[in-house]
Amino acid sequence: MVRHFAVWFSAVDLRTEVPPQGLLPHRFHRQRPYIYCHSEIEQLMQVAAKLPSPKGIRSVTYSTLFGLLAVTGMRIGEAVSLDRDDVDLVEGILTIRRTKFGKSRLIYVHQSTQNALEVYAKTRDRIFPHSMTPAFFLAERGNRITINMTEWTFAQVSRAAGLRASGKGHGRGPRLHDLRHQFAVRTLIDWYRAGLDVERELPKLATYLGHTSVNNTYWYIEAVPELLQLASDRLKWRRPGGRP
Repeated sequence: MVRHFAVWFSAVDLRTEVPPQGLLPHRFHRQRPYIYCHSEIEQLMQVAAKLPSPKGIRSVTYSTLFGLLAVTGMRIGEAVSLDRDDVDLVEGILTIRRTKFGKSRLIYVHQSTQNALEVYAKTRDRIFPHSMTPAFFLAERGNRITINMTEWTFAQVSRAAGLRASGKGHGRGPRLHDLRHQFAVRTLIDWYRAGLDVERELPKLATYLGHTSVNNTYWYIEAVPELLQLASDRLKWRRPGGRP
């Protein structure tokens, strides 16, 4: 950023020194995603369902929320920002309005997810029949849950489930955001195994996840060894003399 500014300012002041390219050789490295197995997700939800909750809302909120993140790949901020009007329990459609890049999108969910959200909504309305907030997911005080509290709660739950080591702050181990990675990777793996043309299907997944560019979705292929192997095998099949 400094170099680009210096290049621009040199047109105004010829004495401006423009730093050479590569002076600070640094590249952003994405953290390798942790891919949960189905039993680990079930364990997280079971532990969350046992969270202490005087009013009985905290446990059902987070067990439902963690399950929703796992089966939709939503961003944490998108999930906690859901309002009741954004969740169509009849058609099974979630409307995402507060996205990372300001674009709205629709997420269609499976019937089992739709049923789980309906059960949660009935429990929430029974505990807070006169809630003053439009939020779909509620905290113990009847207000909207926050990203910070959700991440803190996940850290506690994942430790209790044996998936995260203790340490300073939230400790070290699989992150809540990895549930999004898990959804993307499992979807791609299923497509490869089903023999689908993944390159053709990839824009659909990018749209569903809310990516601004399909390149952000391609990253999962190189980030996960199993996906990279499946992609390599598919490339070999397309070459002359490859397997059908």
